[in-house]
Amino acid sequence: MSKYLDLSIIDINKKLKAKEIKPIDLINEVFERIGFNNLNAFITLNKEEAIKQALALENKEVDNLLFGIPIAIKDNIVTKNLKTTCASHMLDNFIPVYDATVVKKIKEKNMIIIGKTNMDEFAMGSTGETSYYKPAVNPWNNKKVPGGSSSGSAAAVCSRIVPLALGSDTGGSIRQPASFCGLVGLKPTYGRVSRYGLIAFASSLDQIGPMTRNVYENAALLNIISGEDDNDLTSSSNKVPDFTSYMHQDIKDLKVAIPNYYMSDQIDKDVRDNVTKIASMLTKQGVTIDYIDIDYLEYAIPLYQVIALGEASSNLARFDGIRYGHVTDSFTNTEELYQKSRAEGFGREVKRRIMIGSYILSGENADTYYDKALKVREALTNSFKQVFTKYDLIIGPTNTNVAYDLGIKSDDALKSFYDDLLTIPVNMAGLPAMSLPIGFNNEHLPIGLHIVGNYYDEGAIYKLASYIEKELDLSLNPGGDDLC
Repeated sequence: MSKYLDLSIIDINKKLKAKEIKPIDLINEVFERIGFNNLNAFITLNKEEAIKQALALENKEVDNLLFGIPIAIKDNIVTKNLKTTCASHMLDNFIPVYDATVVKKIKEKNMIIIGKTNMDEFAMGSTGETSYYKPAVNPWNNKKVPGGSSSGSAAAVCSRIVPLALGSDTGGSIRQPASFCGLVGLKPTYGRVSRYGLIAFASSLDQIGPMTRNVYENAALLNIISGEDDNDLTSSSNKVPDFTSYMHQDIKDLKVAIPNYYMSDQIDKDVRDNVTKIASMLTKQGVTIDYIDIDYLEYAIPLYQVIALGEASSNLARFDGIRYGHVTDSFTNTEELYQKSRAEGFGREVKRRIMIGSYILSGENADTYYDKALKVREALTNSFKQVFTKYDLIIGPTNTNVAYDLGIKSDDALKSFYDDLLTIPVNMAGLPAMSLPIGFNNEHLPIGLHIVGNYYDEGAIYKLASYIEKELDLSLNPGGDDLC
């Protein structure tokens, strides 16, 4: 079996330019690896179209770094003529008639979409286990969760099926699976990447971002998908720099804060110890490290439950069995059509969140819960802004622990929220943040470092991350010399 997909995208690009390999060689290897693996990473494959596109690229000039590179797309990002399900029975037969802006940009660079990746249903979950199509598994240990909700994207990149994937992050859904699978996953600043074509969970929190094997490739993909979009009025007109230019810049003058809340006894000791080692390593390089307190961090979970679930109940109201999506076979009136279509189409976790969200937004509850949560959210955001008047970056663990066994949290709906204890505050404030692999626990399961930057300063994150990655030089292929 060929091993082109184990090469960096820089080396693949060189081979494509030199005509040593063709795009079809990469695509054939991708589908060979999909057949070799048993990860349930994909819901829908794009094999016929991917092969057709690869063959069409053979006579074209290799004009950019990502030309001909295979990529996987999370199944809540719409793709023209390619089924998009959100891992839900509700959209089991939905074929979009347009491309999301990020997909359009990927196609413009002649990247090749391999398929749509598995996920928690409508991005509601932290393990991948709420998928209608059964969960993806963690390539490091197939009995462990890969994290969620971008579970399939994480599994596909981790197992070297594809070098790049897109995920979405509402409360940690890129960074948490990146941490569990030993990947680089970035949630950009809210507005950096267009959300047009992302099927909404919580519109004020959702953001599309890159999931990759290393920091450089993450920056290269962010270059492609960033920018203002007339179809998304929340997208930013801020200039998009070349994020790869931040690789290996001097870090000695950086000022970095570590929130005490992120290093409490709630965090697994192995995870804390690895973060402490990174802090010591950075101090020796002249980086200023201070342990600080950030107000309102402890309210992140209830804030998320009120704001995200309230917005979700509103966003998912469109799935009514009339315009598109699942329609019940048996009904006698409009009310019964709504009830049965939604009861049959949505899974248990999604229904639970819709009901809670509907209660939150009902009558006086909107003032009691939602409006109050927005005020606390603003206070939390201001706390972060105050930190960034003194510090360039915030670091800590991405998760409270490493990947755990499949099934152990499915019996308690509240447990999964606490997987995102450390990531949710970043979505509340709209800040950019990355999970970077920094080591393993005693079971050889990956541990992620959470690096949080100031608004539109993803460059500082890449600067620090590229230094740490180079110094650690970790082996992050769970299959070693063989495919996993």
